[in-house]
Amino acid sequence: MLIGYHASHEQFSPSELLNFVQAAERAGFGAIMTSDHIAPWSEQQGNSGNNWAWLGAALATTSLPFGSLAIPGGWRYHPALLAHLAGTLAQMYPNRFRWIAVGSGEALNESVVGSGWPEKAERDARLRAGADVVRDLFRGETVTVRHPWFAVEEAKLWSLPARPPEIFGAALTAKTAGWMAGWVDGLITVRKSKESMQELVGRFEDNGGRGKPLVLQLQVSWAASKEEARLAAWQQWRSAAAPPTVLADLKRPKDFDEFTKILIPADMDELIVLVTVGSELLEILDELASCGFEEIYVHNVSRDQYGFLRFMAQEVLPHIK
Repeated sequence: MLIGYHASHEQFSPSELLNFVQAAERAGFGAIMTSDHIAPWSEQQGNSGNNWAWLGAALATTSLPFGSLAIPGGWRYHPALLAHLAGTLAQMYPNRFRWIAVGSGEALNESVVGSGWPEKAERDARLRAGADVVRDLFRGETVTVRHPWFAVEEAKLWSLPARPPEIFGAALTAKTAGWMAGWVDGLITVRKSKESMQELVGRFEDNGGRGKPLVLQLQVSWAASKEEARLAAWQQWRSAAAPPTVLADLKRPKDFDEFTKILIPADMDELIVLVTVGSELLEILDELASCGFEEIYVHNVSRDQYGFLRFMAQEVLPHIK
């Protein structure tokens, strides 16, 4: 099992986050995963640096492999531009910029370019079309296509990596996992109940995903006590209460704050794993492994990242097989 560290651009400035991933490597994490936002989920988080600019510095100052979320549907990033960004990083850092996880995006990030926010069916169509463009460019092809949402004319990557990033599908539901299974190189999702995760993995494998990598982002709130962990989760990550449809359609951080304003700290027990000792996290990691996930990125939503990294180095990572 590979245990990675999730770098949350929404919560920390790019310079802070650079220090955290360097510290994560020293702590013994095996890889890094990053988000790709232009706005945070809450005004309480207060940050959102450019992921692609930051990745160049992060790869240059660590030796770990990286993966990143990416939205190829043609809003913030035209798929040819996205392929150019990811391909350049993979060429500069061979075998270290390993994958991009493509999704249909959220209005929070993509609507800022002023081209509207369509229904899910169109977002999925744009996702598939954009991912196909990215894959063809990674193969070294010259691409010309015209879609209702974006066009590509004689695009080609002239600085190709020896090994381009794999294209994973980011899925929150079993339906989406099944739809993606046949055309992505792997799956990434977030932790849910064991039954929900088994259903999602089963749908993926039954529709063409069998044998492909299974990756998971695990959100936890670490602190010295459950009360501190609960309060940190409530202050920083109440957006976890938003179902996928709401998560995709709210446009501003203050909209998420408004949607979750009725929550109290005790509600976070059902949304975020509260961790104080290593055995609690190791038990959850065992559960995830039993569902087939072999690459898990732990996202500590509390502000105390250095304390969390010390905790992982002392109580968790030495016990991972």
